[in-house]
Amino acid sequence: MGFLLPVLFALFAAFSNALATVLQRRASLTVPQSDGFRFGLVLDLLRRPLWIGGILAVIAAGVGQALALATGALALVQPLFVLELPLALLIASLLARSRLPGALWLAVAGVVAGLGIVLVAAAPAGNRTHVPFDRWVLALAACAAAVAVLAVAGLRRPPGRMRAGCLGAATAVCYALTAALMKSAVHVLQGGGIGAFLTAWETYAFGASGVCALLLLEHAMQGGPLVASQPALTLGDAGVSIALGVLLYEEHLRAHWWLLPQLLGLALICAGVLALARSEPPAEPSGPTGEQSKIR
Repeated sequence: MGFLLPVLFALFAAFSNALATVLQRRASLTVPQSDGFRFGLVLDLLRRPLWIGGILAVIAAGVGQALALATGALALVQPLFVLELPLALLIASLLARSRLPGALWLAVAGVVAGLGIVLVAAAPAGNRTHVPFDRWVLALAACAAAVAVLAVAGLRRPPGRMRAGCLGAATAVCYALTAALMKSAVHVLQGGGIGAFLTAWETYAFGASGVCALLLLEHAMQGGPLVASQPALTLGDAGVSIALGVLLYEEHLRAHWWLLPQLLGLALICAGVLALARSEPPAEPSGPTGEQSKIR
């Protein structure tokens, strides 16, 4: 039960995030596109019911993620969000009323099987509740630097796969950091109640990181196809989260000969993700004037 509960909560959160991604992507294609970072993008999207639905799905995912992190290791919970990519493509195909070819179903099966092999072989363990502040300082600085480099690199590129991939990777770092901070804040809530939660710096830090992730995600989805931003987002989130789980929360992964099945599972995940990334996305709605409009 100690393993099952966080997995179920994480799977619910992954499905909700995948639904949110598809809804927000479709909504982002109906507003003017910008070459740079534009805060007014969110104001435009607030007028789109699809985007509001996506935000509600994000909230549901946040609740599921918080419950998963409260009951399980960061290195167990966050890798399950790799399933967002196949789930997002399946949901997108349903909304577009199109069918995925057999090769894509095989890729989806590879991602699912690979993830299962990795988690069983690695057996992430540990549920530390307190992280020294000096560790947080190093983690926050490293993540902030990575996000800045990736965001600048992406925004300098014209709309396309490279731009979406860089911004998706920047979003992934923000998501992983948000999850790490959320885990700490949830434990503060459990141990000290709502008063301690509202006065803990981690609460406001994960809120700020989550807002940054939201802004970057909207620009990533508008900057290029979903199959370019989503792999960088899901794989990056899993990888950075595992690193933060080990470095901050001292979580443990099995080593020695267990590395062999872990590498096999990782190869299946990467092969499946690459196959999905090379696929043609389901038909998407056009922009406000029949094609995406663009402002500078």
